[in-house]
Amino acid sequence: MPEKEFNLLHEPWILVMKPDSVTEEVSLLELFRRAPEFNCLAGELPTQDMAVLRLLLAILHAVFGRYDLDGTWAPLDLESATPTMALSRWKALRDNGAFPMPIIEDYLLHYEDRFWLFHPERPFYQVVSLEKGTEYKASKMNGELSESNNKVRLFPSRTKEEKGALSYPEAARWLLYVNAFDDTAAKRVGKDLPSPGAGWLGKLGLIAAVGENLFETLLLNLVLLKDGTDELWGVEKPVWEAEIVKAAERTKITIPDNLSELLTLQSRRLLLRREENFVVGYVLLGGDFFPKENALSEQMTLWRNDAKKESDPPLLNPKRHDPARQFWRDFSALMGQGRSSRPPGVVRWVSRLKQENLIASSHFRFQTASVKYGDKDFFADDVFGDSLSFNAGLLTSLGSDWVNRIVGEIELTEKLVRQAGYLAQNLALAAGNADGSGARSIAREQAYFRLDIPFRRWLEGIDPERGSMNTVCDQWWQQEVGIVRALGRELVTQAGPQAFVGRDGHATPNEYNRFLYYTSSRQLLEAAGKKERR
Repeated sequence: MPEKEFNLLHEPWILVMKPDSVTEEVSLLELFRRAPEFNCLAGELPTQDMAVLRLLLAILHAVFGRYDLDGTWAPLDLESATPTMALSRWKALRDNGAFPMPIIEDYLLHYEDRFWLFHPERPFYQVVSLEKGTEYKASKMNGELSESNNKVRLFPSRTKEEKGALSYPEAARWLLYVNAFDDTAAKRVGKDLPSPGAGWLGKLGLIAAVGENLFETLLLNLVLLKDGTDELWGVEKPVWEAEIVKAAERTKITIPDNLSELLTLQSRRLLLRREENFVVGYVLLGGDFFPKENALSEQMTLWRNDAKKESDPPLLNPKRHDPARQFWRDFSALMGQGRSSRPPGVVRWVSRLKQENLIASSHFRFQTASVKYGDKDFFADDVFGDSLSFNAGLLTSLGSDWVNRIVGEIELTEKLVRQAGYLAQNLALAAGNADGSGARSIAREQAYFRLDIPFRRWLEGIDPERGSMNTVCDQWWQQEVGIVRALGRELVTQAGPQAFVGRDGHATPNEYNRFLYYTSSRQLLEAAGKKERR
C-alpha cells in the first residue's frame, strides 16, 4: 500500500445534504467551494456532524483570522486588531455570498502534506509513532456500533462482515468522532497518570447555530469575538501547523486562547490500522485535556453554575444534554437566565450580529448533539440531538423582558406536568400499587411528549415587536392546561374500579378533583408547591 494515501483536501469524505435531500460525499476543498449549495452536514450521527463542523470552523479561523478577503495579511488577534475589524471581516464574508476560494486554497495547499489520512510521518489527526496503547477493532470506531472487545451490540446496523472494516471516507469521519467523543475505557500505558475523562466534546452540552444552508451555518458559528463581546482571540494555532506531533499520553494543558487550536484539540492519540484499502482497527491513548471548570474559551456549550452559594464566585461547568429532556426545557440555560447567567458563546455571538444589524434573519435555530455515557463515561449509551427555533428579536435588548417571561412560563409548565404526575401516582396508590412512582414518571413523560410540538410552535410564533406579552402567555396557558387536563381524564379512565373505591385515603374522585383544582389557575398551581402528595 502507498505510504501516502487519501488526502482529505481532494478525496470525497464529508457527507452533505443537497436541497433535494440527496446526500453526497465531498472533499474539504469542494465543501468550501460549494457550501452555499448544500443544506447541511449529513453524517451518520449528529455528534459526528458536530466534530466535522468544528474542523471546518478551525480552518476558517486559521484563514480569516489572519487574512482579509483580498488575501492581505491582517490578523484579528488581540495584539493586532480591533473588534470593528473582526465585525467588518465577518460582514465582508457574508456579503460575498460564498467563500473566497483562492485564499482558502492557498492556505490549505500550503499544508497539503498534513492532510493525508495515511502518511509515513504526519498522518492527519494521528501519531505515527504510537505503538503502545489500547487496540480496538473498526467496530469500536464506528459510533453507530461503538463495540469494544468486551461489549457487542445486540442489534447492530451492520452485519458481521461489514463491522470489521471501514472505507477510508468513513474512517476519516469516525476519526474526528473518536477524538472528540471517546469514552474512558482505554487503559493508560504510563504509571500514575491523571484521567483525561471523555473526549472534550463528550463533556459538553454541544450547541451550534443553524443557517439556511451550509455556508450560512459556517458563518453563524464563526465566532470572531469571544462570547460576542469586544474581546479578540489569541494567535491562531491549528494542530496541523504544529511542527512537532505530540505523542505523550494524558497531557494536561492550558485551555487554548484561540479557536483554531481549541477546535482541533487532540483529546486522544490515535493511529489507524489498514488492510487491503480498508481501516480494520486503531490504537488509542489519552491525549490533551484541561479542567472543564470555567473553560470559557469554549463557545459551543450550555453552562451551569455549580457554586455552592450565590455569593460564591461562579463555578461554571459545561451542562450536558439529557436525552429524556426536550431542549426547550433548557431555554433558561440557552439564554443565560437564572443561576447559569451565561449563555453559550455562539448564542451571544449571534446576538451581537443581530444587534449590529449584520444579519436580517427573522428567526434563529440552534442544534444540539450529545453522547450519553454510562458508568462514569466508561461506554457510550446513547447518541441524540435536538433543535429549537425562535424569533431573532429575543436575542436583542427588546426581547429581554420576553425571555424572562418565557422562562417563567416554562417553570409553570413544569409545575403543571408535575400535577399530572401526582395524579397518576395517587391513582396507582388508590388501585393498590405499593409505590406509584413508575406511574408518575410515565405520566410526566406523556405530558411532555404532548406539550412538545405545541410549545415549539408557540415559542416560534412569539414576536417581541408585536402582541401583548400577557395575551401571548395566556394563550399558551389555555393550550397547555387543555392538553394536561385531557391526559388527566385519560388517567382516570384507565385507573379502573378498584382505584375508584380507593385505599389508604386515596380514591379516584378525590384525586381527580384535587388535580382539577390545582390546574384551574396560575395562582393555585403556584400555591400547590413542589411537595409530593401521598
